[in-house]
This record gives sequence, structure tokens and C-alpha cells, in this order.
Amino acid sequence: MSNLKRSVARKLLVGGALVGATGLAVGAGAAFALISGYWGIRQSFRYRLAGRVVLITGGSRGLGLALARQFLRRGAKVALLARDPEELERARQLLAGKGAVFVRACDVRNQAQVEEAVRDVRQQLGDIDVLVNNAGTLTVGPMDTMTLEEYREALNIFFWAPLYTTGAVLPSMRQRRQGRIVNISSIGGKIAVPHLLPYCAGKFALSGWSEGLRVEVAKDNVSVTTVYPGLMRTGSPRNADFKGNYRAEYTWFLLSDALPGLSINADRAARQILLACEYGKSQLIISLPAKIAIKTHALLPGAASLALRVANQLLPHAGQATEKKKGGQSTTPLTESWLTALDQQAAEKNNQVSNPIPVTL
Repeated sequence: MSNLKRSVARKLLVGGALVGATGLAVGAGAAFALISGYWGIRQSFRYRLAGRVVLITGGSRGLGLALARQFLRRGAKVALLARDPEELERARQLLAGKGAVFVRACDVRNQAQVEEAVRDVRQQLGDIDVLVNNAGTLTVGPMDTMTLEEYREALNIFFWAPLYTTGAVLPSMRQRRQGRIVNISSIGGKIAVPHLLPYCAGKFALSGWSEGLRVEVAKDNVSVTTVYPGLMRTGSPRNADFKGNYRAEYTWFLLSDALPGLSINADRAARQILLACEYGKSQLIISLPAKIAIKTHALLPGAASLALRVANQLLPHAGQATEKKKGGQSTTPLTESWLTALDQQAAEKNNQVSNPIPVTL
């Protein structure tokens, strides 16, 4: 009997193992099928960029130029708008040989100029498939140093300019029932950051309009993505404006913008934006610090407000100075030290200085 029991037990163990193995195989197969199906469905909604015409405002330097490089890598044809013809020509030279690039001087705050520039882009490259509203301006300083003109300028560049460019390209997108619009907002479009009030006012306006626009045009198969970057190493602080104790303002801003962990590489940010554009994401928050700050502000607004009040106490006071200075005019030994080396590299790569370095795509 004992031998019989042992034989039965062995058969049961073997049978159980076979059943278990079969179950695992079936489960793994089902999981693989689900993942493959999800991936296939997701890919079917991907907006292929090869051969598409992409219009980027503020495209001569900074994030705009980084985005141009990434779109060209995808095989798109790129048109860049910016105010400065010399910067545009440098950008064109940096992108030469990488694909179809058209540059056009245009003040996107002027509706007539925008409509004329869009007509020229269509003549050169064809109908616009992707619009990236990236043009921007930045003035840093305490509230008491800001004038009404700073607020008007922020609203002009962050709200009215995207409204003009979108109005110029959207009818064609709707008629063709396809298109992508990417609006580059900021963490400052979710959280009112001290010493950046005009900037935040403009970005909040852009964010609200952009999110509403997505809902309105979805029926026409046009997708709108709102992007909320945190600090990015684009090299832009040297071209921003600083008021009040402008040297101290430039120092804290540049150090925050240059330090890894607090800021993100511009090319990495650009790649994330392209993916969000391709898949038609509603919004994209870039960098871990920005995600933490935005989620904390949404879940614990009181605590977030207290933290911002503390931060404001640590920022420079206005002092007696009322003039406005560019970051490049506000340097100190600290801003020229090794601490800002990454920002200097980004500035040279992204056409923020007059002698940018060539970049291989």
C-alpha cells in the first residue's frame, strides 16, 4: 500500500506541475496578446511625422531650435519663425543638410505678419500639419518693479500670438481633418511663481485657452497638446530680462536653470514633446521636480502656497534699481563659474550666443 500511495502522490505532483506550467504559459500568452494588442492600437493612433510640415514659433534658438532638430530627425519639413533675421540665419546654418528648413522673420505679436508668414510657409513647404507655439519672453523681478507694459508684453506673446498663429493654420487643418497643435506653456502656467508674475499671467492664459481649444477641435480630428515644462537647460537666461537687484536675480535664476536634477536637458525635453505630439496627449509635464510641484500644489494648495511664501522671502529684494538688464549684462563671478557650465554648453548648442557650435543630428 505504501508503494501505491507513493506512486499516486508522484502522479499527482507531476500532474499538478503540468497544470501549473500550462496555466503559466496560458497566462503569459494572454498577457503578451494584451500588450501586443494595446501597442498595436496605440501605434495606429500615432501621427507619423515623416513628410509633415511643422511650423515652430520662436524657432531660432532655445527649445524651438531643439524641437526643430528632433522634427528633422523624424523626416519632417520645418519652418521657423522668429523676430531676429540674424538669429534665424544662424539657425538655418546650424540645421543645413539635415532636411527641408525654411526660415522667416516674423513678429508673431502682429496678426498681419503672422498671416503673411503662414502664406509664405505654405508656398515653400505646403500645408501646415503641425503648429508649435513656442515663442516666449521672460522678465524676472519682484512685483513692485513690474510695469503694465511687462504684463501686456507677456499676454501679447503667450496668448495673442498663439491665437493668431492658430487662427491662421486651423481652418486648413479642419478642412483636411488632421493636424497637431502643441502649445508650450510652463510650470508657471500651473503655479504662480514669485518674481515671475507677468510671465505666469501670460502662461496661465495660454494654458486655459489651450485646454479649451483641445475640446473644441477634437471633433475635427485636430489634436491639441499643452506642455508644462519645468526648468530646462536651453541657455536662455542670458537673453532674459532682469529687474530690481538684477545681478542677484540673474544669479538665482541661472543657478536653478543650470543644475542637473533641478533642470532637464533641452534635447531630452524636445524628444518628450515630439512623442506627446505624435500620440496626441492632452498635456505633458516635463521634469520630475515640475511633476512633484504641480501635483503637490493640486493636492495641498495651502502647503504649496506656504512653501512659495517662504521661497519669496529668500529671493532678492527690489532695492533701488528700476532699470531692466539682460542676463548677459548681469553676470557675477558665480554666474561665470563651473556651476553654470552646463548652461553655457546649452547656450552654445541652442544658438543663444553669437557663436553657436554645430550639432550632429
